[in-house]
Amino acid sequence: MKRFSQIVIVFCLSAAFLNAQPVVLTFTGRIANGQYVPLDRVIVSNLTKGWQETLTWPDTVLVMTPTGIDDVETVCIPSLQLSQNTPNPFDGTTFVNLQISDPGDVTVEITDIAGRAVVDAYNYSPLQAGIYEIRIVLSSTGLYFLTARQNGQTASVKMLNRGNGGGNDMVIANISEMFPETPLQQYKIAHRGNTDNPFTSGDLMKYVGFATINDVEQESGNIMQTPQVSQTIALSFAQQCPGTPTMTDIDGNVYNTILLGDQCWMKENLRTTSYADGDSIPFGTYSSGTEPFYYDDSGSSIPLAERGYFYNWLAVMHGAASSDDVPSGVQGICPDGWHLPSDTEWTILTNYVSDQPEYICGGNTGYIAKAMAATSGWVSFNRECAPCDQSVYPNNTSGFGVIPAGSYWSYGYEDVGHYASFWSSTETEYYSEFAHYLGFEFDSPEAPGGVSSKSRRFSVRCLRDE
Repeated sequence: MKRFSQIVIVFCLSAAFLNAQPVVLTFTGRIANGQYVPLDRVIVSNLTKGWQETLTWPDTVLVMTPTGIDDVETVCIPSLQLSQNTPNPFDGTTFVNLQISDPGDVTVEITDIAGRAVVDAYNYSPLQAGIYEIRIVLSSTGLYFLTARQNGQTASVKMLNRGNGGGNDMVIANISEMFPETPLQQYKIAHRGNTDNPFTSGDLMKYVGFATINDVEQESGNIMQTPQVSQTIALSFAQQCPGTPTMTDIDGNVYNTILLGDQCWMKENLRTTSYADGDSIPFGTYSSGTEPFYYDDSGSSIPLAERGYFYNWLAVMHGAASSDDVPSGVQGICPDGWHLPSDTEWTILTNYVSDQPEYICGGNTGYIAKAMAATSGWVSFNRECAPCDQSVYPNNTSGFGVIPAGSYWSYGYEDVGHYASFWSSTETEYYSEFAHYLGFEFDSPEAPGGVSSKSRRFSVRCLRDE
């Protein structure tokens, strides 16, 4: 049965006077291309107070009333609401949800910082009660205001555009009509999630959502914040590659896929012991720069399905010559239809992640390690924006899910929980015994490229042929 992940909130409730007004969290889901996705459930954790609530569809709204103040008054949540646009900042195209509980005429307009109309006011007459998605396209960079008006009420959000969408326009769609078998009447006041757990403005909260995408339940990236006002929170889900939600290697291992930008990647580390042509890959107990081997850290605390096997460079290339092309043209150890990424293709990936505002940490475009690092397995260390520290900024918002499987060096040293390294098909220009790789470290906010001896044992992610 189809579902949708937001509800219209129209109610009055008792709240503590002034600073004790309720904080209403409304959750929605989106995949990487901005497309709306229905939520199955949302887990909300108050890390400061130590409690957790699970909102199960259709309960995708949580009302938290601050505690500790005795004076009480009645607070009414407005019947006209605009969610914050996502993404924000955006590159020409963004999305906003409009929620109304009373049918009637609605006017929506976009103005620039000087108050000039950028998109002429749209008069929707009448709109039925429901949830509407507004797709906004703008051609010039700058700060803009989206304003909606109905029955004397006004709602407005600020939007920062950084790109050219090819024009200025708004397109509205009724989400309620997209899911007709889930009537709006189901989403009344009885379905909101009221919590009796203690809450104080400024508590550190954590949110994670679950949604069924392509018949598989997926987990969203985590969001951590200290909410002080009511807001709509967009939970991001990794987008599987269209037409290729999974891939299978010659050994029968199945891997999920993820679409980031124009690239379709394996979402897990390779764990094959055979090449696509049927040849076996020898198992190694030591490092070698002259023979291909795969290695396994059987004593690792990370399951094989997550950590994958390690391979030296000769094993991953399977006799192919070095390449830094796009695509690399090196199938190597990868299944049919897939190839070993070149150093340039890894750079395309990291540049894409750096260009997405929701993926960078602390406003630094170079700080993308957290967005690509898995949410578990990393050793704990207090360095903000590094994979080891999830106290403020969440890991794995991109969905790429780098596992800290460790890295095996020529003398057998490995550090599970500390490092993750991935081979490329590109050897160094001046030293043929070295090749490029992409590396992650538990205490580094960056995801730097590097060069390493071909005898070392690293992980592999394959890239789909285009």
